[in-house]
Amino acid sequence: MRDASDLLRYARRRASLSQRALAERAGVPQSTVARIESGAVDPSVSLLARLLRACDAALIAIPGSGEGIDRSLIRSMLARSPEERLATVPAEAEYLRALDAARPA
Repeated sequence: MRDASDLLRYARRRASLSQRALAERAGVPQSTVARIESGAVDPSVSLLARLLRACDAALIAIPGSGEGIDRSLIRSMLARSPEERLATVPAEAEYLRALDAARPA
């Protein structure tokens, strides 16, 4: 998704709603939905959230790439020698086997 217009159009189509039906559900003029979807206006966050709720969708914030990642484990692993890293392989392989065995078929 590039912007609010793409997001709204996608949610509306996924909900199988016309612009008019969405506008009625959200309590806004159909022209407002059309202007947002055409990119003529950028809606406020509250209006976009209201329109998405009318499509049974939600507006949520997710971290961008690289944000919210705890890099301390990566740094600690890189600080080890190759021999120290190799020593952890058997335990990690066993952990992965246990995860695979616990996975539903």
